[in-house]
Order: sequence, then structure tokens, then C-alpha cells
Amino acid sequence: MLNQEQMALLFSEARTHNEWLEKAVSDEQLHAIYDAMKWGPTSANCSPARIVFVKSAEQKEKLVACMSPGNADKTRKAPVTAVIGMDMAFYEKLLQLFPHAPDARTWFEGNQAVVDATAFRNSSLQGGYFMLAARALGLDCGPMSGFDADKINAAFFADTSVKVNFVCNLGYGDAEKLFPRSPRLEFGEACQIL
Repeated sequence: MLNQEQMALLFSEARTHNEWLEKAVSDEQLHAIYDAMKWGPTSANCSPARIVFVKSAEQKEKLVACMSPGNADKTRKAPVTAVIGMDMAFYEKLLQLFPHAPDARTWFEGNQAVVDATAFRNSSLQGGYFMLAARALGLDCGPMSGFDADKINAAFFADTSVKVNFVCNLGYGDAEKLFPRSPRLEFGEACQIL
């Protein structure tokens, strides 16, 4: 089991950051995040998440133009912004990822509703693993859903089968500029044991 300090790093002390210290995030750190998160489970090991790490000033401005006004400046200032996408043709890789079921591709091919639900659900799970991996490796996160999906898809996923799920700023957050901690529901408000 993780100790209380390690649990706090991932959960109770982890915060959504909007302001960033001027401290770089290396490509090696981005590789380490992916190398940790990729082991999180997905249904049929479908692993639909695809990530574009936006670091350069030119690409940042292209991304900022896709963000809602409230998310533009914090995206511009973050050392890295990860565009978490979902490959809508994830089933094309199932022979590689789920080899013990050679017919797994047929479970999805031609059934767009199942493809859409599977890609969204599992890339969202992978996005959660992504944030836990980043936090475990000492980085802070600022996940966002305020953006124009069509613009992001055109700017970063044109001519591919990938669509954006959500966007997450990465770096070293400025703890002095955090909002007060928002409350959470108690167990009895959110859970049942049957």
C-alpha cells in the first residue's frame, strides 16, 4: 500500500492548477508519464488515447486559438499542454493489443455507437491515469474542457481518426495562486453499499 504522504500527492493534496512557475518540463518527463500511464487497464486493452504534447510557442498559439477565453492565458503560460485524444479507429490495433482474441476487431467494426462509447470511456480512463502518472512524477495538472473541439481536431488531428477528448496543462503549478479547496461529497451522498 502507498503511505498517507504518497496518497496525498495523488489525491487529497493534488490540485487543478491555473498558474505556472517558469520551470521547463523535459521530453524525458513526458516519455515517463506515458510509460507509466500506458499500463492502466482499458476494456479489451483497446488503449484509444492518443496524446499531442504542445510545447513550442508557435504550436501553443495554434492551440490557444482553439481554447475558450477563460482557458487561453493559462494554456499559453503552461510549460506543456497535453491534448488528450481518442482514436476512433482504435480497433485497428486490437490484434496487436488483444492478441488472445483474434476476432476482437469485429466487436467494433461497423458499430459506430459502440466505437464512440468505447473510445470516449477508455480514453477518459487513460486521461485519469495520465494525470495520476504526472502527479506521481512530480508535475502538476490543469485539466480543461473549455475549447472548440472542431478547431482542435482540425489543428492537431487533421486527416487522422483521432478526435480530442480533453486538454490538460502540465508543469509546476504556482501554489500561491491556487483557489481555495472546493468541497467534495461525503461517502453517503455519493455511494451505496448493497
